[in-house]
Amino acid sequence: MDFVKLNVQGSVANIEISKEKSLNALNRQVLTELSKAIDEIKTSSTVRVVTLTGAGEKAFVAGADISEMKDLSKTEAEEFALLGQKVFSSFESLDQVVIAMVNGFALGGGFELALSCDVLFATKNAKFGLPEVGLGLIPGFGGTQRLSRSLGLHMAKTLTLSAEMVDADKMKALGLVFEVFQTKEEMVAAALKFASKVSSKGTQAVASAKAVIEKGFDLDMKAALKAEADSFSKLFQEAEANEGISAFLEKRKPSFT
Repeated sequence: MDFVKLNVQGSVANIEISKEKSLNALNRQVLTELSKAIDEIKTSSTVRVVTLTGAGEKAFVAGADISEMKDLSKTEAEEFALLGQKVFSSFESLDQVVIAMVNGFALGGGFELALSCDVLFATKNAKFGLPEVGLGLIPGFGGTQRLSRSLGLHMAKTLTLSAEMVDADKMKALGLVFEVFQTKEEMVAAALKFASKVSSKGTQAVASAKAVIEKGFDLDMKAALKAEADSFSKLFQEAEANEGISAFLEKRKPSFT
């Protein structure tokens, strides 16, 4: 792949969008290559956590490639939006936990990509925003929907309608970013430590928890609790749960495979 680098080390797969000269802007090729990387991860029997970042210090992803968007017809624009939505939704549906390591600008499609991840780490210089209305457009890769689900209806409207950029500290205060770091190196080290912690837990349990949180969010409480109970009970049929419970009772660390 030309613009997406996939590197697997043990239980962690790192995806880097590598278009530094254009601030890692998203076009059809980048989205297609991201999809290929996800397909490879899906077939892996060892990967438990995915980390996602952009090349360089200036940007995670500065947005979609405006030069490619300039002359799109209505049909082509819809196809482009649906492609981005499909790729970003595939991050949400992965069994593995996806950690966004946001360095620099995460604007437009970059912010939308980060919103599709499970956990967000950021550097001090990170900037988040949906600037599309300033171009006479709206977010097209899921931003209008994921931001409201992450920060609530009114905050999503405030940020989307004003196109305001928000720094990492404010995003942490709003509850979207987990931790903020001075440098990219510190952020990567912390993300890998977090990935190691997740990897030590029950693989099926982590995947099940991620799935039921996603599923339950759009259900009423009664249906969401039923979904939780179904997922909870199914794990009792698995050797992993037996090992975890046995290890707890025997006062030892579990050995998950």
